[in-house]
Amino acid sequence: MYAVEERIPARKSKDIYEWVRRQGGTLSKQELLERSGLTPSTLTRILEELTLKELLTEVGFGLSTGGRRPILYRTNPQYAYAFGLEISRTRSMLVLTDMHHHIVSSTVWRMSESYSPDSLLAEVAASAAYMLESRGIERRQVLGFGVGAVGPVDTGNGRILNPLYFRSSGWNNVRVKERLETALGVCVYLDNGANAALTGEYWADPVKRKHLLYVHVGAGLRSAMMTGGSIVYGAVDMEGAVGQMIVEAGGIPHREARGNRGALESYVSIHALEREWRRLGRTGGFQELLACLEREEAAAVSLLERSGRYFGIGLANLLNTLHPEKVILGGPVVNAHPAFFRTAVSEALRGAYYYGSVEYKLPRQPERSRKRETARALPPRAVPGGIHSPVAYRVEFHRGELGEAAIAVGAAIMVVNRLTM
Repeated sequence: MYAVEERIPARKSKDIYEWVRRQGGTLSKQELLERSGLTPSTLTRILEELTLKELLTEVGFGLSTGGRRPILYRTNPQYAYAFGLEISRTRSMLVLTDMHHHIVSSTVWRMSESYSPDSLLAEVAASAAYMLESRGIERRQVLGFGVGAVGPVDTGNGRILNPLYFRSSGWNNVRVKERLETALGVCVYLDNGANAALTGEYWADPVKRKHLLYVHVGAGLRSAMMTGGSIVYGAVDMEGAVGQMIVEAGGIPHREARGNRGALESYVSIHALEREWRRLGRTGGFQELLACLEREEAAAVSLLERSGRYFGIGLANLLNTLHPEKVILGGPVVNAHPAFFRTAVSEALRGAYYYGSVEYKLPRQPERSRKRETARALPPRAVPGGIHSPVAYRVEFHRGELGEAAIAVGAAIMVVNRLTM
């Protein structure tokens, strides 16, 4: 068992592989020569080494610009495979992906009271072994195992620290890295699930935007920020901190004694929706709410729209603080019904300080609703002193390309990313 980074030892070779990978997996030798600044002989040697190791493959010739047609190189999707595991409070998911991030196999666990760390990790290890055996994949072909988990997490030591709201007890100081490495014999890498999801969504989008924000709404709220293709890390992994944003002074008390009164999470989370659902005389919890939303019941849609308005207030605060180019919204609440997404986006745009042409995409739906919508905002507001800002802030809102697989696939991509670190 050795680290992923060791598979491509030389820095220049890592750069060449990364350039090909970032161009959708295919790039010509001539383009690589222009980008790298290397001599033709050095580039030829590096490409031969990467091809011999089967990291790259030759896939024909590009268009001629007057001379010989340039050789095209492509990252090899079957060079190796990566596992990605999501550990969340409502569900966990394991995927096996190829080098192009396509899911080869997957398993989902609904996180009931029976899923302690011992039981879940045992099933994960057994499922991972079965995925490899059933497809004839040897352990040496496994690049590594990524985990995106509910935080806070200690990434350096591979531990889940003290998360809230797991249905089973025992989810404190769980040595995920150590236990899975012992069981599977491959390197394991742990990060916050929101970071994993944003990593997955970044690579799923052919347009690599510079500044991205991801917010996940489920049992709690999780967020991640990326700039220049790299996750922005704070001094500590503060799980759920975005949910502590105050959106109503003197509002609803938080369910935790140490939580803020009027916090966003008290209006926008599965717990908040279930609380309000019960006030309407319903008893079936979030699953009943989802069923009623599927039937377009007015009370259920109205409840989700109200929650979406509060979420939009929180998003406006984040826009005015972080100014991302693209905002990706995920999680079971966001995906419960289109009304939540539309209401939240509309409210966020109203609260954004600078206005411009703002676009947002609906998630993949049946054909009748799978369309791109554009919202045109109001003119720029006046700033103190009566001077209008010349800046038009443009931002896109999306429900992501990977859906519920975002965290697991992103965790696998985190492993692939380490090839060029």
